[in-house]
Amino acid sequence: MVINTNIAAQTGSRLLADASSQLSKSLARLSSGSKIISPEDDAAGLAVSTRFQSQINRVGAASANVSNAISYGQTQDGFLKNIGKALDRMSELAVLAQDLTKTDPDRALYQKEFQTLGLYVSDIAKKDFNGVSLFDGATRNVTTDGEAGAASFFAMQGIDLTLQDYSDAVAASVATTTAAVAALTSVKAAITKLSEARGSVGANQARLQYTNEQLAVLKTNLSQSSSRLTDVDVAEESMRFARYNVLVQSGTAMLAQANTAPQSVLRLLG
Repeated sequence: MVINTNIAAQTGSRLLADASSQLSKSLARLSSGSKIISPEDDAAGLAVSTRFQSQINRVGAASANVSNAISYGQTQDGFLKNIGKALDRMSELAVLAQDLTKTDPDRALYQKEFQTLGLYVSDIAKKDFNGVSLFDGATRNVTTDGEAGAASFFAMQGIDLTLQDYSDAVAASVATTTAAVAALTSVKAAITKLSEARGSVGANQARLQYTNEQLAVLKTNLSQSSSRLTDVDVAEESMRFARYNVLVQSGTAMLAQANTAPQSVLRLLG
């Protein structure tokens, strides 16, 4: 029996410190929802999850780009739909102006409406979306996955409303029967070109919609993989917490007992 060195107390103190440390970590995991509180908990898992999180953020940014491109295409189609209505009315006016029962003053009235609709078509060609032209015919690349390389872009075909077919229809006249016949031919050609343009816009939107769904699936799967590495299993961690909590309480009690053991020496001295 010794007094200067209390081995039992030292052992109890060391075990109590270990249990207290584990209890603190368990509390931190449960309160934060993450099982990696510090890098030493799982250095490899932290490195992998960091790369996962970076890719998740890039996929989210790409999804935002695709969604904006879809909105761009929807705006294009909205304008093209109205142009279609205008061209339909212009073709109708061109046919009405060929009526042999109409006089030139009647055709002048048709011509006024025809010109007004033509100016509307010309004005639409100048529209933009957040400063980006809608109808300049330029092909625009849309980021599709947030990675590097040509395969990460979709070339969205542009729509050009300055083509000769549209210009001829806008510049046509229905002021005379002969002019109305020529105007009808020009407007029909513009309608054909417009139908092709709306088809291209529809194809762009279908492709972008599929891409957006693909990105959503990818983001979900990446998040799931990252979760396995970093998110705490609350049920499992709760069991650890209960274990370490009991160990701390029992360790504290046993350390108190170990510290009182040397006092038994007094009985020998007495």
